[in-house]
Amino acid sequence: MLRPSVLLRASIVSLALSACFAFNVNAKQAREVGEPEAATGYNEKKAFEAKEYMVVAANPYASWAGKNVIEKGGSAIDAAVAVQAMLSLVEPQSSGIGGGAFILYWDNKNKVLHTFDGRETAPASVNAHWFMQGNKPMRWIDAVVGGKSVGVPGAVKALEMAQSEFGKLPWNTLFDDTIKTAEQGFTVSPRLAKLVALDYHPGLKNFTSSSVYFFPAGQPLQEGVNKKNKKLAKTLKGIAEQGSDYLLKGEVAKKIVDAVNTAEINPGSLTLEDLANYEPIKRDPVCGTYHDKRICGMPPPSSGGVNVFQILKMLEEFNLSQYEPNSVEFAHLYTQASARSYADREKYIADSDFTNLPFAAMINKAYLERRAQEIGIDKSWRRARAGNPYADANVALGSSMELPNTSHVSIVDKEGNAISMTTSIEFMFGSGIMVEGFLLNNQLTDFSFTPTANRFPVPNRVEPGKRPRSAMSPTMVFDKNGNLELVLGSPGGSRIVSYVAQTLIGVLDFNLDIQQAINLPKITNRNDYTALEKGTPIADLETPLKALGHNVKVVDLNSGLHGIQFKSGKLVGGADPRREGVAVGR
Repeated sequence: MLRPSVLLRASIVSLALSACFAFNVNAKQAREVGEPEAATGYNEKKAFEAKEYMVVAANPYASWAGKNVIEKGGSAIDAAVAVQAMLSLVEPQSSGIGGGAFILYWDNKNKVLHTFDGRETAPASVNAHWFMQGNKPMRWIDAVVGGKSVGVPGAVKALEMAQSEFGKLPWNTLFDDTIKTAEQGFTVSPRLAKLVALDYHPGLKNFTSSSVYFFPAGQPLQEGVNKKNKKLAKTLKGIAEQGSDYLLKGEVAKKIVDAVNTAEINPGSLTLEDLANYEPIKRDPVCGTYHDKRICGMPPPSSGGVNVFQILKMLEEFNLSQYEPNSVEFAHLYTQASARSYADREKYIADSDFTNLPFAAMINKAYLERRAQEIGIDKSWRRARAGNPYADANVALGSSMELPNTSHVSIVDKEGNAISMTTSIEFMFGSGIMVEGFLLNNQLTDFSFTPTANRFPVPNRVEPGKRPRSAMSPTMVFDKNGNLELVLGSPGGSRIVSYVAQTLIGVLDFNLDIQQAINLPKITNRNDYTALEKGTPIADLETPLKALGHNVKVVDLNSGLHGIQFKSGKLVGGADPRREGVAVGR
């Protein structure tokens, strides 16, 4: 059973904090610079400890849905299915069954790490010029809305693949909590209400089904009200009984295709065959050694595994523990490494099924040692150029925009199996198109809009059946004996890599617990400018960093980190104070 009283108390706490929410970014301006997701306040959180199992998700309803499944004897993957279903209901702006996911699964009994790629794919009818208008690429914000940006959703089928291998409970029981809550209603959180009211999404009001749901009687959805979603309940009942086929091959598939192709804005070109042919992929994880720990993440089309490790490895010889986490020395070194990682990311990382660029070259020790030689306390900050891990690679530098509307789930079950899953519909409220109670993604806008540069192909260009590059960085850390120590990930668009890497350094170099590391004031540099989190001590570094050559901006940095740490025989859970997530367990 769900714990409505607990959920209500959590909601009341959040409601009380809503007076502190700062929305200082002009919506139109924010969309233009690719930072559309406003911060929704800061709620100080303490580490949560448990002995048997733990679930950390972005909303109390979702965390408790996962907890209920484990209490019934379910595994980590069983709980993840329940969590994703509930997030589709209570956090529709960030993820859902209309989007995709990257999943790390740790099989504790056999000591094997598995990855499941549930990233969306492009329809068969697209081409490299999909987002071009004549000789110019579309403006990103113009491409987001409607059917043109929708990829084939993969989250449900990826979860189904993983659950068929590692689940313990019947698939059709994993949706019970969400179906019941959708029918009876959930309490709208302050975050969801604020994001609707901001009216950031340029198309949410333009599609009837979305407008009716999020703007009842023409007014934005209000925090604290009871909101039902009977259409989603029906859809989840179908998925519970028929599996992913109900979504990708049944009556819902026909409605998805019709909604995409007849959209009033930017109609797409999706077919039933595109949906029916979708397959998640099991891939080899990206793993490497940092100090005496083994860091593992997702391979391409996620850049997370590669880029997080690159940042860490370039900094390994600098003895970061001698500095304070909010010091100018750490910030200067960290942003130099980050810039180089992002430069490599932009040039080389794409769906590896469509390139001849093996990711191993980018995490090669000798290559990263050469990159690290460009970094130093006494060196001025300057924009980095991509390295050359590939001999004679004729590829061009592309550009794509990844927005911070995503969700992360960390789970450890009673047997020590673990899930690190990052799941997304991309932009806030995705494409804006709602079908049968859930929103469709706009993940195709994660491709580079320009297919070539200087006559060379851009690796992340649009191609039929291809998966767009992502910064999602579900991560696990193991000790030298192969025991799991840390489960971590975050939303945050292209900043995800920075959020995860900084948090790992907080635990591994600064010896913080996972909650303390998540709480750290955020600093990012995507090879553009150094962003310092507004309203935190790290903002005081603006002047000294400028003296070192940085272009500095003090801004809201809206991470959503969720992690679990194995420490002193206990599980220690951390949830980002910048969002509404909670850790639960026993």
